[in-house]
Amino acid sequence: MSIRKHKELLIIAILSVFYIFFHIIAEPAGNGTLEDIKEKGKITVIMTNNANVYYSYRDEYMGFEYDLAKKFAEFLGVKLEVITPGWDEMFQALNSGEGDMIAAGVTITKPRKKLADFSEGYLEVQQQIIIHKNNNSIDKIKDLKGKKIHIRPQTSYEQRLEELKSNGLNIDIVFHENMPTEELIRMVAEKEIEVTVADSNIAKLNQRYYPDIRIAFPISEPQQLGWAVRNNSDKLREKINEFFHQIEKNGTFSQIYERYYRNVSIFDYVDIKRFHRRLKTRLPKYKDIIKKAAEKHGFDWRLIAAMVYQESHFNPYARSYTGVRGLMQVTQRTAREMGINNRMKPAQSVKAGVGYLAKIYHRFDEIKDPETKMLFALASYNVGYGHVRDAQDICRKKGWDPEKWSSLKKALPLLRERKYYKNTTYGYARGTEPVRYVRRIMTYYDIIKQKAHE
Repeated sequence: MSIRKHKELLIIAILSVFYIFFHIIAEPAGNGTLEDIKEKGKITVIMTNNANVYYSYRDEYMGFEYDLAKKFAEFLGVKLEVITPGWDEMFQALNSGEGDMIAAGVTITKPRKKLADFSEGYLEVQQQIIIHKNNNSIDKIKDLKGKKIHIRPQTSYEQRLEELKSNGLNIDIVFHENMPTEELIRMVAEKEIEVTVADSNIAKLNQRYYPDIRIAFPISEPQQLGWAVRNNSDKLREKINEFFHQIEKNGTFSQIYERYYRNVSIFDYVDIKRFHRRLKTRLPKYKDIIKKAAEKHGFDWRLIAAMVYQESHFNPYARSYTGVRGLMQVTQRTAREMGINNRMKPAQSVKAGVGYLAKIYHRFDEIKDPETKMLFALASYNVGYGHVRDAQDICRKKGWDPEKWSSLKKALPLLRERKYYKNTTYGYARGTEPVRYVRRIMTYYDIIKQKAHE
C-alpha cells in the first residue's frame, strides 16, 4: 500500500474519531429529541418535589404538574419518568441530558430564556405578597417599606423585588437557600416570618394547608408558566404546544386545574361546637357500621368514629381534590385493594378504610405498645406508609427512638425540607399534616369517650 494511501486512511480515521468525539460531547445523553423519546418509549421529566408540582400522598403520586406530565406522556404514547434534582439544579439537569424537559411551574422570564427554550404559556399567574391573616399593617406595596421579605434566591421573585428596590422601595430581601416557597408560606402562617412572595397558583393551593395566611396583593404583572426544553428541541416544543391546545379544547386542562385549585373542602381546624352538634345529628346514622368494622379488627369504635369525623365530618359524599371519596376518604387504589366498588356507600367506605388501617397497623408489629402503634398507623393513613418509614430513618440518623411517637412527630415535619427528603426513599411530604391529623383525631376521640360515659 502506498504512503499516500496510508495517509488518506489515517486522515479518515482521525476525522472519524473527531466526529464520534464531537457527537458525544455535543449531544447530551438521551438528547431529548422527539424521535429519541419515542424510540426509547419514555420521557424523563424534571420536576420539583412539592405540593404544587409532584409528591406522594397516601402512596400515590400526584401534583398539578405531575398530572399534566402524565397526560403528556400518554399523548406521546410513552412512559413517564420523573427526576427531582432540586430547583437550583433543574436547568443544569436539562442541558446535561439527565432529563428531556422541565415541568415544574416555571415562569417564563428573559433570564430563563437564555437557559432553555420554552413552550407557549399554559397558565397565567401573578406574584403575590403573603402575610398572616391577622396582619393589618400591609395592604399595598408602599406598606412593604422597611419590611423583610423572605424568598428563595434565583427566582422571578428576586428579580421583581430588585426592580421594586431600584424604583425606590426600601425593602430588605432575605434569602433562604434551597427552601421551597411553601415552606416560607408555612413560616408566615406560624408567624416565624412576616412576609413572603408566591405565585398566585402556589398561594391558592397552600391556603388550604395554611388557612392562617392571607394573600394580600400582587406585585407583578401577569406572567405565564411554561415547560422548558433544551435549545433547538423544536419538534418536542411544538408537540408540547399541540398537547396544551388539545387539552384546553377538550376540557382536560380545566379538570386538572379544578382538582388542585378550586374544588376543595377545607377541614383544617378543630371546631368543637360543630363536632358536638354532628355527634348528635350525623354519627347515629353510621354508628353501627363503624362499630362492626372496628370490632372485626379489634379496634375501639370510638377511635374509628373520631377518624371518620376527621376524614369527612360524617359526610358520605365528601370529596377531596386528591381524588379520595366517602366517609373514610378512600383512594381508588385502596378501594380495589380492599375489594369494594363504591366508595360513596357508607358501609363499603368504612369497611375499606378500617381494613386498610388494620393492614397498616400490623405492618408496625415491631412497635410493642398498641397505642403508639395506632398513632403510627393513623399517621400512615394520612400521609402514606412510606413517608412514615422515611421519618423513622430520620429519627435513627438523629439518635431519636424510631418507635416513639414523640420522636416521629418531630421527624415527620422535616420531610418538608430538601436537606432531609432528598436522602429518603419517598421524597417530599407535607409532614406537619399527619402530626396535626393524629392530634385532632385523638382530641375527637377523647370527646367521644367522654360523651359515651354521659
